[in-house]
Amino acid sequence: MSSEEFEKLHEMYRSLYDELKLLPERALKCQGEERKRLTRVFDERQGEAEEVLQGMEDELRGAPPSFRNAMNTKLRIYRRDLAKLQREMKNNSSHLMSEGSNYSIYSSQNQHSTHLQSQRALLLQGTESLNNATQSIERSQRIAVETEQIGTDIIEELGEQREQLDRTRDRLVNTGENLTRSRKILRNMARRLVTNKLLLGIIILMELAILGAVVYLRFFRK
Repeated sequence: MSSEEFEKLHEMYRSLYDELKLLPERALKCQGEERKRLTRVFDERQGEAEEVLQGMEDELRGAPPSFRNAMNTKLRIYRRDLAKLQREMKNNSSHLMSEGSNYSIYSSQNQHSTHLQSQRALLLQGTESLNNATQSIERSQRIAVETEQIGTDIIEELGEQREQLDRTRDRLVNTGENLTRSRKILRNMARRLVTNKLLLGIIILMELAILGAVVYLRFFRK
């Protein structure tokens, strides 16, 4: 969006509206051809104002959402004010119905044109609302896909961690079994060591007894 272009259109609209809002009262004070002329001027300026508002709407399509929403509200107020001036001018011009059928046909055509412009504005607003809803749905879908992907990654990671825990548990079971066998082996070795010590002690005692007997028989027995 070009902010400079938007401001230029906004100033053009304000200028047209300032001119338009004076015409119904002026037309009420005039008669005949002058009133017809003012009515034609009003219709021309009102058409220009509608085109300017349409240009402002086009410029707002590329604006940030916060600014676009605020200005769209202001544009609806502008269109309401234009419609109000149109009704005032129509009421003031209704007194000219007896002055000729040509003006009546022209007024009817202008009213139909205004109705079409209003319908077009409503259609554009509906289209914009639909586009906003579509964008919101697309954002929600993207978030859902990203969330699903994150969930899948977490599940895969948890699966890998479970496998690691199972392997660790198996290793711990094997280590426990090895420790049990090691304790049994150590207990057997300890029993054998004690047995060997007892046997060695008995052998030493027997040797001492034999030595004592030999000494006794050799030196003390005559």
